[in-house]
Amino acid sequence: MLTDKTPTRLNGVPPSSNTTASLRIRVGEFHHGLPATPLVEPAIAVPQPTKGKKPPYPFYLGGLAATIAASITHPLDLTKVRLQGIRRKAHTIRTAGVRGLFDGISGTWLRQMSYSLCRFWAYDESKKILGAGPDSPAWMLASAGVMAGSIAGVVGNPGEVVMVRLQGDFAKPPEKRFNYKHCFDALFRIVREEGASSLMRGVGPNVIRSVLMNSSQLASYDFFKSQLLKTNYFQDNALCHFTASFAAGTVATTVCSPADVLKSRIMNASGPGSSSTLNVIRGSLANEGPMFMFKGWVPSWTRLQPTTILIFLTLEQLRRIVDWQRGTL
Repeated sequence: MLTDKTPTRLNGVPPSSNTTASLRIRVGEFHHGLPATPLVEPAIAVPQPTKGKKPPYPFYLGGLAATIAASITHPLDLTKVRLQGIRRKAHTIRTAGVRGLFDGISGTWLRQMSYSLCRFWAYDESKKILGAGPDSPAWMLASAGVMAGSIAGVVGNPGEVVMVRLQGDFAKPPEKRFNYKHCFDALFRIVREEGASSLMRGVGPNVIRSVLMNSSQLASYDFFKSQLLKTNYFQDNALCHFTASFAAGTVATTVCSPADVLKSRIMNASGPGSSSTLNVIRGSLANEGPMFMFKGWVPSWTRLQPTTILIFLTLEQLRRIVDWQRGTL
């Protein structure tokens, strides 16, 4: 029989104040000299696998999605540029036929694969720098958009100049047309005839417009998407993406309209003093009044809405394809 002064071994295990809790509990340990069957065993914690963060998506997905969307909505973009650049409505189909709706499509591709590719990449990188996530406040997302727009506005300016000139060329009188064959012909001729600095024509309004666009369109999409997912009515699917992009497109159109009009007019202008932003503003205010800044708002909205929706729907599907290829879908 065991007492308090019994030898210091139990089943050959020396007791310790640190190991007492780890001893098995047995009933009738020395009953008839036979070991008893354990009734209680310590619970063993099984580590649960944790989900790792997804690796970043390829940097070019945003530019690819924007190129696809812009190719579909090019006719609306063309109409918007011509309405902003001239004082009468351009009857594109009547004067140039259906093919005229795709004038300057190569300029659109150049612009999207420079400006849009850069802005989506810079926006993601800016969010990493700021530590912004899906549930971050709107001001933090907008700050990332401002950083991205500042970079993309400069990088994409040559593509903007080429795109606007190619799209607006047919609306001009024959003697004032540039008659570029395609986007690369436009780049080479601009550098040769006007100097490389002409590729940065209107960079000020373009950077301002880029900052406004990214801080409103990209940030608004992320913000609206996160808010919709917090409700019981939306899941992370096409309906949620459509609704968030529709709201983001409306916000972006209103915010960007003044800078968009100025950019188009400055880039379409030629001759001494025509690149001055203040000269363009003074002349437009004197001739048309302050509402000139919202001239072409309806075409801008009808162009930017489907473009915004198509960009984000396409981008989300491209991300799903990447996830499927990686096995993380």
